[in-house]
Amino acid sequence: MAKVRILPDRVANQTPAGEVIERPAAVVKELVENALDAGATRIEVEFRHGGRALMRIEDNGSGMTRDDALLALERHATSKIAEAADLDRLHTFGFRGEALPSIASVSRFEMQTRTAESDVGTEILVNGGKFVHVRDCGRPVGTRLEVTHLFNSVPARRKFLKTDQTEAAHIAQCVRLYALASPQVAFTLIEDGRVIFRSPECSTLAERVIEIFGRQIAESLVEIESAEPGLKLSGLIGRAGVGRATRHEMIVFVNGRPVDSRTLNYALIESYHESLPKGRYPLAFVFFDCDPAAVDVNVHPAKREVRFRSEPQVRSFVIRSVLGRLREVGAPAPAPESGPGGPARGQFAPSALPPGLAALVVPATVPRFSDQRVPGLAPASGLAMSLGRAAERTAHLSPAPAAAPIENPKSKIENLHWRYVGLAHGSYALFETAAGLVLLDRRAAHERVWFDRLVAQFAAGAVPSQRLLLPVPLELDPIATALLLDRLKFLNGHGFEVSEFGRNFFRVEGVPAWMEPADAEPFLRDVLGALRDGRLPEGNLALAREELARIAAAKAIRLPGTPAEVELRALVAELFATRTPLTSPAGRPTFIELNHGELARRFQK
Repeated sequence: MAKVRILPDRVANQTPAGEVIERPAAVVKELVENALDAGATRIEVEFRHGGRALMRIEDNGSGMTRDDALLALERHATSKIAEAADLDRLHTFGFRGEALPSIASVSRFEMQTRTAESDVGTEILVNGGKFVHVRDCGRPVGTRLEVTHLFNSVPARRKFLKTDQTEAAHIAQCVRLYALASPQVAFTLIEDGRVIFRSPECSTLAERVIEIFGRQIAESLVEIESAEPGLKLSGLIGRAGVGRATRHEMIVFVNGRPVDSRTLNYALIESYHESLPKGRYPLAFVFFDCDPAAVDVNVHPAKREVRFRSEPQVRSFVIRSVLGRLREVGAPAPAPESGPGGPARGQFAPSALPPGLAALVVPATVPRFSDQRVPGLAPASGLAMSLGRAAERTAHLSPAPAAAPIENPKSKIENLHWRYVGLAHGSYALFETAAGLVLLDRRAAHERVWFDRLVAQFAAGAVPSQRLLLPVPLELDPIATALLLDRLKFLNGHGFEVSEFGRNFFRVEGVPAWMEPADAEPFLRDVLGALRDGRLPEGNLALAREELARIAAAKAIRLPGTPAEVELRALVAELFATRTPLTSPAGRPTFIELNHGELARRFQK
C-alpha cells in the first residue's frame, strides 16, 4: 500500500469538501472503504444502539505503520492520490483523506493497526479531536477502528439522528452494498451482539446475492453481460414482470463503487417500461464500468452521486443492453404485478369482491363535497353541489352490517342524477350529469373503497383471515428478517399468520380474506420496503395501519375486463359513502368532470 502523505494546498483545494459525517452509517461507509482499499479479504462490522454507542470495523488488510497512522489523522492526508490529475484514473473508494480526522473530531476514536513488516502494532486514542495517547500494542496484521460516543461533543448534531432502528437500517444497507460490490471479501455484520449476516468469500455475484437476499430473489434474476467500446454492463437483473414497490433492490455500481446515479436508475426503469406497471421498480444488481476519466466521482461531498461526461450515451447503452437481455430471456414466468396506475391482473372473482358490493357503508360523518378540491372539478359546479346534498342525506346512517339486505345501488346513483353512458378503454366509466360529463377512474375508485374498508377493519381489530392449505414460503435477506421479526406481532394482528421457520426463512400460514395466496409473498416484500422507508412507524399505530391499508388496497383489486352497468353503479354508490371520495389513497383523482363550459370551450362554441 502507498505511503500516506499530506496533499499540497493546490491539490487539496481541487478535491472539494471534506467527508460529511452526518450519521453513523457515514462513519461505517468511510471505514469500510478504507478497509477495502487496504486489500482486506475479511471485514467485520459491529455496532450498538444504531451506531450511537459503538461502531467497530476490523479488517485483515495491509495495516499502517506508526508514522502513516499519525499522518492519516491529519487533514488532507491520503495514500490514494498525489496530483489532481489522479482523480481521472481513480481505482480506489476513498481519496480525499478527510474521513479519519472528521470522525475523530466528533467521537471517541481508537485505532489499532499493524503491518506485516512490524513486530508490534500501534494504538492511537483520540477523544473529541484531542490526542490522548499513542503507544505500541499487540494485534494481528490489519486495522481495528472503534468509534464510541458519536456526536457527544456536538449535541446539536446528535439530536438530529433518527431512531436506533432507522440508523441501524442505514448501517445495514451500507454494509450490504459494499458486500455486493466485493463478493470476494468475507463480511460479518453484528448489531447489539446479534449477527445480522455473515457472508463468506464468494466466487460470483450470484452467490453473494443468495447469501444476503436469499435464494428466492436470486432465482428471479438473470445474468447480464454487455459491452461496447469504452462501456461495460454486467451483473444480475430481474425477469420481466418481477418488481418491487421501492428501489431498495435496484442497486448500481460504477467502476465498483456503489452510487446513486439518476442516469442509470432511469435507464433501468425505462428498460422495464413494458414489463412492469407504473410505480413498480425492477430488481437489479448491476456493475457499470467505463473509463475513470469519463465519470466524475468527486461531484458529491460524500461521493454518493456521480456524473458522466456523456449522459445520453450511457443511458442508451444501458437501455439497449437490458432490453436485449430481456428479449433473450423471453416471456416472464409470473404475470405482471398490479400497482397504482398499472394494468389489471386477472378477473373480478366473486370471492375478491367487497362484501355486499351494492351496500352502502357510510361513515358517521361525511364531509361536504363542495368543500373539497380536485383538479378538473370546479368547487361550485352542479355536480359538487348534488354530491354534497346526497352526502348530507346519508350522513345519519350507521355502517351497515355485512348481513344486511343489499340496497339497490341504482336508486342511489339516480339521486345524484348520473346516467351511465359507457366504458372507455376498459378503465374509465363515462357518465352524463346535469352539469356535463364525468369520467370515473375504476381503479382509483376501487382503491378508495377498499382503503376505507380496510382502515375500518384494522381499527376494529376485525380482519377476516383464511388459513392456507399449503403455507407460502418466504425467504428474506438478514436485514429484512430483522425488520419482519420486529413487526411480526403487528402483521399477525392484521389478518396474517406468519411464523419463523429457520434462519432467514418464514412460512405464511394464513392471509387476510381479501388476499389471494399467490399475492402473499410480493405483498409482504412491499410491506418490508415500506418499513425500510420508515412509512410504518412503530410508535404510531394509526399511521402504520393507514399505510398497511394503502399497500393492501392496491393489491386487493381485481378489475373485470367488461364490467356490467350494475357493478359500475354499485362502485359509484360505495365510492360516495367513503370519507374522501374525490381522491384515491395515493392522492390521484377518482373522477374528473367536463362541465358544459369546458366542453363548449373545447369545441370553440
